[in-house]
Amino acid sequence: MKLGIHAYAWCSQWSNDTLDLIDKVKSLGLDFIEIPLMCLDTFDAKAVKERLDSVGLGAVTSTVLLGGTDITSDDPAVRAAGVKYLKDCVAATAEIGAHSFSGVIYSQHVKAPKQRPALADWKRSAEALKEVAKFAAQRGVVIGLEPVNRYETYLVNTCEEARKLIAMIDEPNVKIHLDTYHMNIEEKSFYEATKLAGKDLIHYHFCENDRGIPGTGLVDWDGIFKALGEMNYQGNAALESFVDCTDNMNTW
Repeated sequence: MKLGIHAYAWCSQWSNDTLDLIDKVKSLGLDFIEIPLMCLDTFDAKAVKERLDSVGLGAVTSTVLLGGTDITSDDPAVRAAGVKYLKDCVAATAEIGAHSFSGVIYSQHVKAPKQRPALADWKRSAEALKEVAKFAAQRGVVIGLEPVNRYETYLVNTCEEARKLIAMIDEPNVKIHLDTYHMNIEEKSFYEATKLAGKDLIHYHFCENDRGIPGTGLVDWDGIFKALGEMNYQGNAALESFVDCTDNMNTW
């Protein structure tokens, strides 16, 4: 298993001003840094690749879809914008020499739906992601669907639902990205959910139930590592914590 950390542990947005985080992560003895692609305007792929190569650190990328890029929208223009954004993220991932791009990339993050997702929502998401997956395959990039809790998405809350969408997309480079914070809310068993992901598991966010220090809360780490051991998991796992800078006050 490769161990890393999300850049959000230190910053709220990636830019060239945060390139030194690559050096910091390397100094911690980790294998990779997870870089957010929420704002591609401040993402300098050339500078990132040069810094990664100079220190010998790996990287993965992630993002979420917002209202203007919701690929489940009933507005074709919004869906097209979502596909373009995801393709741009894939291209940025490939440009820095990374091969894994994941996140809440199947529908709008923190969407307030008026009803439960219909078959049309699933089909729109699958159709868009199939196009993105084909684009990604040409660039050697695997994409991962991250199930998140019911308060942050109405579509994919569990590993089982991620598997449902993957089957609908039907492309070999679409995989699963699990997150213990969300699993604590939505899954009945950390062990069973991890085993269900199986060979399609490519990324794991290690978070406590309160986003605090792993091992100090309610997450079943024994069950998780038992499953990962039985699976001989060789993929990525990153600590994901957040820093929010508001009025010069840092809240973890």
